[in-house]
Amino acid sequence: MTQAVLEARPAGRAILSTSALAFVAGFVDVVGFVALFGLFTAHVTGNFVVLGSEIVHAQAGLFAKVLALPMFALVVGVVRLVVLYHEQRSWRPARTLLIAETVILIGFMLGGAAIVPVNDPDAWSPVLVGMTGVAAMAVQNAAGRLVFSAHAPTTIMTGNTTQVVIDLIDMNRGPADLRAKARQRISMMLPSILAFAVGAVAGAYGYMYFSFWCLLAPVAGLVAATVLSE
Repeated sequence: MTQAVLEARPAGRAILSTSALAFVAGFVDVVGFVALFGLFTAHVTGNFVVLGSEIVHAQAGLFAKVLALPMFALVVGVVRLVVLYHEQRSWRPARTLLIAETVILIGFMLGGAAIVPVNDPDAWSPVLVGMTGVAAMAVQNAAGRLVFSAHAPTTIMTGNTTQVVIDLIDMNRGPADLRAKARQRISMMLPSILAFAVGAVAGAYGYMYFSFWCLLAPVAGLVAATVLSE
């Protein structure tokens, strides 16, 4: 077996794993937004935009959006401690974090299924369910920075899209030494963008027909990413 084939195997696994995680993020973010009155779970800074909007046009669900950032920060801090604990013992933290995210996401699904239909988004039960979704995506965001930093980002596509456009120009008009690097980055980032978009569309249709039970799809995606991570 050639060296190129041996090198392609881990690269291919990384792309598949990244795509699975991007699908999860797009799917969960849309479900949270649709089901919980505009709450972003993966793209947590989007809640600031919604908060600003609600200053002008008052809507329900303000409490969850206020809590989203501190919950997100708390979980990221815990993930950092978990990673440090693993590193001190020369353990690999990827599988631990993905299993933790899967468990939390299952909690988000079960909690959501138990409270639908949501009539008062500021009641404690939908707020708690929303924070569970935020916690799941906080684990993925932190893991992307701490464990999967060599992969394309999976939760926020603005940076990926910007880089892909730049690299498309560099592939055709840039210096020769940049073209190979640009091509390599595109091969990493474009699948993530497409998977996120597919996840977002699938999340909308999934919630329309199956309510919170549609989250079984991203749970399956996390299982696949966990298998591919080792």
